[in-house]
Amino acid sequence: MKSSELLERIHQLADEKHAADVKALELAGVSSFADYFYICTAQSARQAQAIADHIRETVKKEAGVSVLGAEGYDTGEWVLLDFGDIIVHIFSPQLREYYRLESLWEGAPEVNFEVSSSEHRQDPQ
Repeated sequence: MKSSELLERIHQLADEKHAADVKALELAGVSSFADYFYICTAQSARQAQAIADHIRETVKKEAGVSVLGAEGYDTGEWVLLDFGDIIVHIFSPQLREYYRLESLWEGAPEVNFEVSSSEHRQDPQ
């Protein structure tokens, strides 16, 4: 499965668990360690864990792709899943605002997905 196809599937899976404020950045040409960052917000630690579990288990089952590394799962404030070419970041609203990861990579083009329900679930502030 190509990185772009896996990214699309990750997006679908996060959307199924109601991830909000989704952004995907194309890092190819900007960074040598990954092709994409997938960034989303979860409204609770439990939701962040559910999103991470759903992505990890389904991608392994469907595509045979395992997570190379994971961090932050226990606290659920910032869960990172490393799939090699794709790094998934699942943030709490507070940490998303604090770290503003997208602004650190503002030179990276944003990936546009087909319209999904997640685009209507913005971070409540």
